[in-house]
Amino acid sequence: MANKVRDYQKLATDIKDTIGAENIVTATHCATRLRLVLKKMPDDSATKKIEQMSGVIQVVVSGGQYQIVIGTHAKDVYEHLSGMVNFSEEAPKVKESLVNRVIAVMSGCIAPYVYVMAVAGLLQGILIIIKMFADIGNTGAAQIYNMISWTPFTFLPVFIAVAGAKHFKCNVYIALWCCMALANPTWGNIAATISEGTALDFLFVPLTSVTYTSSVIPPIILVAILSKLEHWVEPRLPEVVRPIGTPFICAAIMVPMTILVIGPVSTVLSNGLASAYNMLYKFIPWLASGLFGAIWEVLVIFGIHWSFTPISLTNYQNMGFDTLQAFKGIAVCAQVAACFGVFWKSRNAKVKNMAASSVATGLFGITEPAIYGITLRFKKPFICGCIGSAIGCAITAFFGSRYFVYAGLPGLLSIPNSIYTDSAAANCEKLGYAGNYSNSVIGILIGTVVAVLVTFIFVQIVGFDDPVEIPEDIPEADAGEVASEISEDSSFTVCAPMNGEVKPISEVPDATFSEGILGQGAAIIPSEGKLYAPFEGTVSSVFDTKHAVCLCGPNGCEMLIHVGLETVTLNGKYFDAKVKDGDKIKTGDLLLEFDLDAISRDFKTITPILITNADDYREINFIKQSGSVKAGEALYEVQ
Repeated sequence: MANKVRDYQKLATDIKDTIGAENIVTATHCATRLRLVLKKMPDDSATKKIEQMSGVIQVVVSGGQYQIVIGTHAKDVYEHLSGMVNFSEEAPKVKESLVNRVIAVMSGCIAPYVYVMAVAGLLQGILIIIKMFADIGNTGAAQIYNMISWTPFTFLPVFIAVAGAKHFKCNVYIALWCCMALANPTWGNIAATISEGTALDFLFVPLTSVTYTSSVIPPIILVAILSKLEHWVEPRLPEVVRPIGTPFICAAIMVPMTILVIGPVSTVLSNGLASAYNMLYKFIPWLASGLFGAIWEVLVIFGIHWSFTPISLTNYQNMGFDTLQAFKGIAVCAQVAACFGVFWKSRNAKVKNMAASSVATGLFGITEPAIYGITLRFKKPFICGCIGSAIGCAITAFFGSRYFVYAGLPGLLSIPNSIYTDSAAANCEKLGYAGNYSNSVIGILIGTVVAVLVTFIFVQIVGFDDPVEIPEDIPEADAGEVASEISEDSSFTVCAPMNGEVKPISEVPDATFSEGILGQGAAIIPSEGKLYAPFEGTVSSVFDTKHAVCLCGPNGCEMLIHVGLETVTLNGKYFDAKVKDGDKIKTGDLLLEFDLDAISRDFKTITPILITNADDYREINFIKQSGSVKAGEALYEVQ
C-alpha cells in the first residue's frame, strides 16, 4: 500500500521535476494510475526515485505509456499536474511495431481459452498416469474422457473464431461458420482423397490436402481478413438484404480463400518456423534448450510467449511431440522455486504470504503472480530462476526429452505428458517420427530437480532486498482522528454492488488489483449493467470517465469500485453516472448504469471492489467468494 499522502500538489511537482516538464507530451488518468506519454522514457534511477515518493505504489511501462500507480488519488495528482504542464487532453495513439501487433493478435486470439486447453492437457496427463497402474485403455470411461481431452485441440479453429471475432471486432457467428467449415469432417475426407492421389479443383484452381483441425495460423488470418471484408461489405448492401447478404458474401469468399491460399501459405510458414527451431535443436540440443530455458520467462514478461504456441501445435501435428513445451515446464518450475526461495529467506510477513500464494498458483503453470509479485519485483530471484532453468533445460536435452501431449500451461503437473506411452509411440510412427524416447520423462524429472535446486540455492546465496517491516508510529495529533474513525470492536458489512459472479481478487487479470497493491476485497463479473451502493456513506469521487467510483463508508472505510479493466480508454462512453461527488448514499442506491454488452465486446468486465485502506482494519472476512450473487447480498465483512 502507498504511504498516506495529502499534499498531492507536492507529489505532482516532484513527478514533474523528476521526469521533466518538457518531456511530458500528454497525461491522462484512470481510477488508480497517472498515465503519461513521454518523449523519452526516464532511466532506472529516475523511476526508482518516483517509486520511492510518498503516495506512489509502483511504476509500470505499458503500451507506450509511463504509468504511475498512485491509487484512488490519481485524479488529484493529475489535476495538479495539469495546472503545471501544458498538454493535450487526448493522448495520441502509440504506433506499435509489427512485432508488437503480431504478439497482440496471438495473445488476443489464444489467451481467452488457454485455461480450457490447459485443463484438457491436464486431463490427458491424468489418463496417462492412470494407465500406468491400470488397464483402462478400452473401457468406455477412458475413451469418453480421452475424447473430451482432445476436443479443444481438434476444434481449435472454433475457439479461435470466438476469440478472434472479439479481437478483430467482427460478427462472431460469421466467424464461427467460416472456421467450423475448416474443422468440418467432410473437408477432412476431401483432403484425404486428395492426399491419396485424386485431383480436385475449385473453379480450375487445384485443391491441396492441407487440413485445419488443430491449426492456429489459418483461422487467425481468416478472421482477420473476415473483419475487413465484413466492415466493407455491410454498409454497401441495402439494409433489407444486409442480415442475409453479409454472411453469405463473407462465407462464400473467406472459406475458399482460406482453403486455396491462406491455409497452404500459412502452413508453409508455420512449418518453416518449427523446422528452424527443430534444426537448431537437432544439431546443438543443449545450446538450443539452454538458451530457450534462460529467456522463456523474459518472453512471458513481454507477452511474446504466445508467438510460440503455433510452433508447438505444429510440432504436435506434424511429429507427434514437441520439445519447446518440455523446456517451458522446467522454466516455470524454476520461477516457482525462486518464489519459494524468497518465501524461505524473507522475514517480511507480507512478502512471505504473497510468495506462498504465488508458489501455489505456479504449481499449476501460472507464473505471472510469482514473476510480477515476487521474483521480478526483487530482480535477483528472477535472474536466479532464469539461470536455474537454463541449466536444467540443457541437462534435459541430453536425454532427448519431449512432450507427447499438449500442455496448455506447462509446469510440474504436466510432467506426465512426457511419458512415451504406446499410443504416443503409435502416433509418432504414423507421422514418420518413431524413435526411442523411453528416457524422455527421466530427463524431464532430472532437469526439473536440477533447475529447482540450483534456483533455490542461488536465491539463498545471492539474496534480495528484503523489505524491513517498520511499525507505523502514529503522531499524537493524528491518533485521536484515527481512533475516532475506526473503533477496535466495530465491524461492518460490504454488500454486493451488482448482480453477477463473484471471483477472488487474485483472479483479476491485472497485477495492480490481483496482488492487493491497491487494497483488499473481491471482484464480480457483472451480469447486468447496473452498479449499486454497497453500504451507507458518501460518494467521494466519480471519475470523469465514469468507469470508477470512490466511496467513503462506515468507520472511515475508503472503497474503490472499478468497472472493468482498461475501461478508462472509453472516456465515459457507455457509462451513465447517477450520482456526483459529495452525494450521500444508502445501501442499494443506483450509482452507475453501463452498457454491459457494448463494453464486453472489447474489454474484460470483471469489477474489483476494494477497501483501499484495508491496512487500517484487523481483517476482512469473505462471506461470498465464488458463485452467483445478487446486488445487496453480503459480500464480505470488515473488522
